[in-house]
Amino acid sequence: MSLTSLDGARILITGGTGSLGRALVERLLRVPDGPRRIVVFSRDELKQSEMRTQYPSARLEFIIGDVRHLSRVEEALQDIDIVVHAAAMKRVETCEEHPAEASAINIGGAVNIVSAIRRFRLPVSVVVGVSSDKGCCPLNVYGATKLIQEKVLLEGNHTYPAARWVAVCYGNVLASRGSMVPMFKAQIARGGPVRVNDPAMTRFLLSLDQAVDAVLTAIADAKPGEVYVPILPAARVGDVASVLINGADVATEVVGHGRWEKKDETLIIAQDADKVERRGDYYVVTQERQRDPVLFGEYVSSDHLLTWEQLARLFVDQGHIEEVKV
Repeated sequence: MSLTSLDGARILITGGTGSLGRALVERLLRVPDGPRRIVVFSRDELKQSEMRTQYPSARLEFIIGDVRHLSRVEEALQDIDIVVHAAAMKRVETCEEHPAEASAINIGGAVNIVSAIRRFRLPVSVVVGVSSDKGCCPLNVYGATKLIQEKVLLEGNHTYPAARWVAVCYGNVLASRGSMVPMFKAQIARGGPVRVNDPAMTRFLLSLDQAVDAVLTAIADAKPGEVYVPILPAARVGDVASVLINGADVATEVVGHGRWEKKDETLIIAQDADKVERRGDYYVVTQERQRDPVLFGEYVSSDHLLTWEQLARLFVDQGHIEEVKV
């Protein structure tokens, strides 16, 4: 997409040392006349140091900080035009073990962003919250906190309408740290077994580039309160493992899905279907009912499955495997 709308902008990325943050930074730095200031805000000193080396640019700045600390959030937001709020405690099992910490980061961080911008009437033009499929009818602490995080940010349109508060929502990014594909590939490299929770589980397939595209599209086009959801293919987890094994002598082991895991991913709940319109490669959850809705029920991964052959071709195209051997 064109980054014309970001020319000369000053952008803050919370959680900017994560997989999405790094990919977003890399994309923005490739544009010669893009943002004039990109600020990475995170707690991870080591990853910030690595990014300084990997992306030597006068346009890139780093702030060590925690979204739980309002004063630090206020400092980071000074002289910022656009905020991408990607900071979150993401591991489902960790959030279950430490629900207070998950709430403080995922909910409290969003509250601090809204409070700081409103309190100082900062000239922020747009805030994009990075939401999650697990926030749709949540079954676990992580999902519950992400649902409230999204609500807190979008409520900013009422409490501080001088800024435009929007969101993107998607599931696990294929190449992100700790996600399914790199985990399976690591197990294959060790000779197996590939541990599959449930072969029949289904997941949407989103690349890092598509995640960045969603954020940039929302910055450019989303109206206040809207949520951009990429239109994606999906696959069975068992097929993902099989394609990545790709004929190698590696066994799979079915371990059963966890108590807090859903069998399928839902990106739009049925109750919001009549508010959805399609814009290019996205379903957009708007603030009003549509005269001609494009969805008539939930947007769920089990309804959009690729065949094994289609999945194999996709993984070749994305570089996850070199060629199909079986």
